[in-house]
Amino acid sequence: MHNAVKNLLEIKDNIKIQLNKLNINNNPKIVAVSKTFKIDKILPLIEYGHYDYGENKVQEAVEKWTEIKKKYPKIRLHMVGKLQTNKVKFAVKIFDYIHSVDSEKLARKIVDEQNKINKKIKVFLQVNIGDENQKSGIDKNEVAQLVSFSKEIGLEVIGLMCIPPINSDAEVYFGEMNKLNKDIGLPELSMGMSSDYILAAKHSSTYIRVGSSIFGQRS
Repeated sequence: MHNAVKNLLEIKDNIKIQLNKLNINNNPKIVAVSKTFKIDKILPLIEYGHYDYGENKVQEAVEKWTEIKKKYPKIRLHMVGKLQTNKVKFAVKIFDYIHSVDSEKLARKIVDEQNKINKKIKVFLQVNIGDENQKSGIDKNEVAQLVSFSKEIGLEVIGLMCIPPINSDAEVYFGEMNKLNKDIGLPELSMGMSSDYILAAKHSSTYIRVGSSIFGQRS
């Protein structure tokens, strides 16, 4: 069995074991963050039947996935990095999910572009849960407003996304995000990476974004 497949199965088992201990029933989807990895590293996972992949650069995603998506139509591609408005046109064509919407301007641009090609993108709103100056995301007090704006213009917002501050107690932020998501009434929640996915799963994350734990260290 290929390493990436083995690693993926270990992560799934790990989540199951840890959540069973806590008596929590949650089975999050795993977005295999394949940015910077060449397609030959990813193919064994696709062939195994894993279909959720994450990229953080539009150009790289277009070059890497355009042909593969034709061959494997079940693949769901997730934009997990910051999305510039001038790249939206290309992002909408290749991605199925965007995890990083953080402004009305970006929301409107996605709607304009998806309407042109008659495609519905599923969107997460990125929340700056740690109030960090340098980090993307909207203020938690502005989330409800952006959700209703998005609904008005026809953007399909399915949940919230966050990246907790480095060297912090991630669990506190995951708990807060879970509450925020439930209060607004959104079904999905995108949080948790290689270092903290168990904590995220414990707090109802439905999509965890894991790269190095599946593919190994980036060169």
